[in-house]
Amino acid sequence: MIDIVLLSFLAVIALAIVRLRDLFAVVMLTGFYSLLSAALFVVLDAVDVAFTEAAVGAGIATILMLGTLGRIAGEPREHRERPWLPMLVVLITGGALLYGTLDMPHYGDPNAPVNLHVVPRYIEDSLAEIGVPNIVTSVLASYRGYDTLGETTVILTAAIGVMGLLQGRRRKTPGSKAPPASSNKRPRRASGVTGMLGNTMQHHLILHVIAKLLVPFILLFALYVQFHGDFGPGGGFQAGVIFAAGFILYGLIFGVNDAGLVASPATVRLLIAAGLLLYAGVGVATMLLGGQFLDYSVLSTEPIKGQHLGIMLIEFGVGTTVAATMVRLFYLFSR
Repeated sequence: MIDIVLLSFLAVIALAIVRLRDLFAVVMLTGFYSLLSAALFVVLDAVDVAFTEAAVGAGIATILMLGTLGRIAGEPREHRERPWLPMLVVLITGGALLYGTLDMPHYGDPNAPVNLHVVPRYIEDSLAEIGVPNIVTSVLASYRGYDTLGETTVILTAAIGVMGLLQGRRRKTPGSKAPPASSNKRPRRASGVTGMLGNTMQHHLILHVIAKLLVPFILLFALYVQFHGDFGPGGGFQAGVIFAAGFILYGLIFGVNDAGLVASPATVRLLIAAGLLLYAGVGVATMLLGGQFLDYSVLSTEPIKGQHLGIMLIEFGVGTTVAATMVRLFYLFSR
């Protein structure tokens, strides 16, 4: 209920700001709403979801949206007629989706099939079968590991699509030359995040000092979330977005060129695919050892230890792909 009230309140403010044509304020407003949503998720004991919402919704997504506005703000707009046909298609599709939800059980209904069959099964048997105290991790990484592999593939596909759109657009720009993907020479220090947020914060001493203190702890916390996800809130998705948020913060304050010296664009592109290959490779290894695809029990003589090893490997693959994808998008938008 609180979430609906906040959403309605912020939507009214957003509409008012849109009428004033201040899109930058709208983006900042959506980031603020994401931060409030993360706080609500913490209240609902969904801490792992709060991690992702805070890092992506309030952090990375806000930066990328500002980058998008920075890229299109100076482009001329052609006068077009009102697209009634696309609007009609959207309304019909949205109405069909809403109609399809009418047969769904009410939120939190104790008599819903998921609460009568699926949830008790995981709560009662997951610790004995998987040996992981965090039931969310056991479900995502083991019981429905094949689905999580598909989600990771979607992230890779989205990264490829965005890279194709932005790189193709840069090649078509007259008089522009794309810089090489990687170079062993130290690039000249840029005066700002080109085409994104204006000048970098090179001359802000306080921000430099605070960032030098915060970034190492952010990255360390990401590693904690990565390798402690079996026992508490966290996992590969959460660790990946937190790690990317810390790295992007470094790039915003110290410059994209300095960030590229830590992780070059070529290295980031390689890591995007390497994480997914590690995930799929674990599944292939379980098949070669005589088990089913992503059946981690065959990875060790003791099934529980095999489950632990398999979950750790595939979660590391997910975190690698997610973090590299976010950083790669930041590089593309900041050029």
